[in-house]
Amino acid sequence: MKIFFFLVFLALASPYSAIAQFGTGEVHLPYESQKASISQTIGITDIEVVYHRPAVKGRKIWGELVPYNSGTSIPWRGGANENTTITFSSDVAIEGKALAAGTYGLHFLPYEKEWTVIFSKNSTSWGSFSYNKDEDALRVTVKPQLAEFEEYLKYEFMNPKPASTMLQLHWEKLAVPIRIDVNTHEVVLANIRKELRNSVGFTWRGYNSAASYCADENINLEEGLAWAKRSVSSEENFDGLQTLAQLQEKLGMKDEADKTRDRAMQIAKPLEIHTFARQLLTQKKIDEAMKYFEYNLKKNPDQWFVYSGIARGYEAKGDLKAAIENMKLALEKAPEANKANISGVLKQWQSRM
Repeated sequence: MKIFFFLVFLALASPYSAIAQFGTGEVHLPYESQKASISQTIGITDIEVVYHRPAVKGRKIWGELVPYNSGTSIPWRGGANENTTITFSSDVAIEGKALAAGTYGLHFLPYEKEWTVIFSKNSTSWGSFSYNKDEDALRVTVKPQLAEFEEYLKYEFMNPKPASTMLQLHWEKLAVPIRIDVNTHEVVLANIRKELRNSVGFTWRGYNSAASYCADENINLEEGLAWAKRSVSSEENFDGLQTLAQLQEKLGMKDEADKTRDRAMQIAKPLEIHTFARQLLTQKKIDEAMKYFEYNLKKNPDQWFVYSGIARGYEAKGDLKAAIENMKLALEKAPEANKANISGVLKQWQSRM
């Protein structure tokens, strides 16, 4: 009772202090148009859309509930309730136009044959009611498309690729696609340079992974070569030397690349050679992979996986007989834990004979 009278006194004496301590007194209730979010990573660029999903509920949407723009009406929020927002973790291009990293309010000016998509620097308002054109960061024009019926408004990322995706608004029988492009190489290289100034810059792996990216993507080769040399000077090992040789070869330094590969083979462990050759197989470099498998078999005939490796090389070359013979040898020498997997491969190959 004492606590009750104290609270009554507090409310009567100072209603503002009571609200400050106990909030508005309202319970948290669900929105009719429920909140949703969708995200997609392109390269290392994160894109997220946060929105609320209104339903059709038998209503005519386009031209009525969402009126076609007359040139004077306020934009549509692209959802319900608070601003629909879109966030980019790095700079992007929308329909070919540059947009800086950040969070934006997403708005639309719908017309019958084309829509204007607006990215507003204000992302914290309720709907589009306080929209101010002066806060626009970007406007682009897109064309709506007929689509299958969708009761609840949704956004989805379509056809994501290493450097692009299509963000699509889909509601009722209309879809509105918005192309997003990312300069993935530029973003990744900028991030690599930043990370190499941190803890990963004190490891051979950090510099080797940076150099490998340049070699694999065939970009930034000179700086990649410098990173590879830094990796090898930090710790000489098979992986680092192979990366260095790859970059030397791409830069026309064939003699240096041959010497580097010879050195890599001198210090390589049997499993490292096997793993590298398997990677070459996945890249469809069958003849090159076979050279490593053959070298590994000659140098390390006591290791079961060298037979498994060269067997897969023969299978890739189309010589199933030689593949089966070597896989049988792998089965004889393999630890018990590996026998079931090898037996399964053998049965599959034998069924093809």
